[in-house]
Amino acid sequence: MSRKIFVSAKEVAERAGVSRSAVSRTFTQGASVSQETRRRVIEAAEALGYHVNHLARGLMRDESGIVCLIAAELDTPYRASLIRALTRHLQSASKIAMLVNTDRSDESVGQALRLAISYRADASIILSGMPARSITDICLKSGQRLVLINRDEERDGALMINLNDRDAAQRAFLALLRAGCRSFAFANSEALTPSLMAREEGFREAGRKHGMEVAVERFGATTYESGLVLAQRLLTRESRPDAIFCANDLIACGVMDAARHQFKLDIPSQLCLIGFDDIEQAKWSSYNLTTFAQPVDEIAAEAVTWLAHAPSQVRSRKLVAELVWRGSVRGG
Repeated sequence: MSRKIFVSAKEVAERAGVSRSAVSRTFTQGASVSQETRRRVIEAAEALGYHVNHLARGLMRDESGIVCLIAAELDTPYRASLIRALTRHLQSASKIAMLVNTDRSDESVGQALRLAISYRADASIILSGMPARSITDICLKSGQRLVLINRDEERDGALMINLNDRDAAQRAFLALLRAGCRSFAFANSEALTPSLMAREEGFREAGRKHGMEVAVERFGATTYESGLVLAQRLLTRESRPDAIFCANDLIACGVMDAARHQFKLDIPSQLCLIGFDDIEQAKWSSYNLTTFAQPVDEIAAEAVTWLAHAPSQVRSRKLVAELVWRGSVRGG
């Protein structure tokens, strides 16, 4: 089986009867080249199957166009939607995404990131608070530009994008209070990421302001299965809550199913629920979940725009998660 040989710009130039620099200008946005020269180069390139080697071109400018997306929980709906938005914006900016999965906590994550860096990745976007700070250190030591999403570490030269999680949690409490709820709980995972903990702390703080103690339970990962366990813990309490704010929508869906099928509770007349993320399942008629919508497209646009302009100073962006009213809260 013969090895694939890539067509060179020199071969295109020879077939088109133009200079090598004319080929380069034809495939460089904004470069000056006559219509006739462009036509001849394009025809020759299509006949030979020529494609521009953007990696080689980028390295000549000390820039590869590669951006690492460093993430955990890739199978969750929210993370998948954020990766989809980021890759779309990166492609529009003529960048290439390279995904590094950090679900494992061993050295394999560091090795994967070092491999990505060896391909001269220009920047990294860390998508959650889960990967260790050492991952951030590796990126910065390699000279990468860095975007931190939903993390609480301030780094020189990095853009931090966070949501108003604490404020959103306080708005959730007030919404449930106005719905007539009087016994409150927060269902969280044991991931303990900055964003999840800000939601928990904001909800408890709102409760204290109104002279109410919020029951808190934490279990496992931020998954549907954890929601089933958390519902069992919360709904068997002597003082059973009539309002539960969940750290994310997956947990909320698990809590709702357990509340209906195991405890025979009606939603929302006997139990009001609010989630976070506004994943696709939250819209399903079987859940019809009141939740906070993550501004996924705005997060992606902020990150990619900042990287595209070669930033040099620390910046921080705080975005708003909007409350989406559905049927899991009375009056919603």
